[in-house]
Amino acid sequence: MEPLKMVEFVYRKSTPFRSVFQSHPNFEIFYFHEGKGNYLIGDQIHVLAPGDLLIMHGMTLHCPNAKVDEHFKYVRSLINFEPDYVRKAVQHLFTVNVLEPFEELKNYKINLQGEDRQQFEAALQTMQQFHSRTDEVSMNRFRVAFMDLMFMVFHFFKKPIGHKEELASQKEYHVQELIRFIEEHYAEDLNLEQLEKSMHVNKYYLSRIFREVTGVTIFNYLYQRRINQAKMIFLMEEKRRTVTEIGYELGFKHVTHFSRVFRKYVGDTPEQFRERIKKSISVHSGFESGQ
Repeated sequence: MEPLKMVEFVYRKSTPFRSVFQSHPNFEIFYFHEGKGNYLIGDQIHVLAPGDLLIMHGMTLHCPNAKVDEHFKYVRSLINFEPDYVRKAVQHLFTVNVLEPFEELKNYKINLQGEDRQQFEAALQTMQQFHSRTDEVSMNRFRVAFMDLMFMVFHFFKKPIGHKEELASQKEYHVQELIRFIEEHYAEDLNLEQLEKSMHVNKYYLSRIFREVTGVTIFNYLYQRRINQAKMIFLMEEKRRTVTEIGYELGFKHVTHFSRVFRKYVGDTPEQFRERIKKSISVHSGFESGQ
């Protein structure tokens, strides 16, 4: 794998997208240039505003949603990178662990204003200038620009955060509370009547506002949360358990249902995913610094 591929960069993307939850072993930087929308990371809903900078620990289930108001733009830049690539790049040259915010905060959002915002947007523009070229010198300058941006991110997230983010409306508050409830009970046999009773909110209203805020249905989110947990189990398991055992543990009554849902969201069956991860780990263990 070429080093450039270990850093995926998208600059000022404005095209529409489907609200799809995802998780991955990489870390991610998300910057919101302009528009309006939400970003769901784990059990937290982030109401986006221009200048928002998010860092993400990729294995946390996350999904942007720009369908709050389709009349608004949704312009964003994204950087997805392998933490090991950054770790190897800095370990012999620098004394600062630029991955510390990702490792300690996991997922966090700040809003950049004034000089900080201008500096960060200029850094993204510099990265884009080098990323759009194919010559070897530009590729190397892109890597240098990326590392400079990583130090910038480290600096921003080391500053004290003086206030807790507030949700914008009662509707978003209810969805936030429902997500927290699902996070605690996702492996149980949940239905709308249970959610209505636990949340003290009408089930039809819950269903409607959940889709408005997140872009997906309640049970679409529930299934993706279970599948994300299954992926983490397959990635981190020390004792090899059967697919049936893992499916039951995550709230699926039948292994066929678990396999069908897993394939819908991942593209592989659980067995295929487990084998692919095993091969990937074997390949990555052979990487040397600088490759």
